[in-house]
Amino acid sequence: MPQGVVIDVRLTPRGGRDAIEGVERGADGRSVLKARVRAAPSDGEANAALCRLIAEALRIAPRQVELASGAASRVKRIRVAGDAAALVAALGQWLKTG
Repeated sequence: MPQGVVIDVRLTPRGGRDAIEGVERGADGRSVLKARVRAAPSDGEANAALCRLIAEALRIAPRQVELASGAASRVKRIRVAGDAAALVAALGQWLKTG
């Protein structure tokens, strides 16, 4: 299995600010991270802003974060490269304070 983690994110583009707003449970029972970005959903701008936001929050290089699926969907799957245990620990700590 490759190093890293995959995060499901529900993104709100043109959200007025760039922020992570916690976790919500979808209708299907899965938990997703809620995020909003100022960028519009055209030309991949909102997706790129989301990747930058996650990289900044996890204090990793932006090149370690990529959109795995959901480019045109509100719910996206983000792949974060790196040490999985460290990423999960950082994400968990970040969610507690976010």
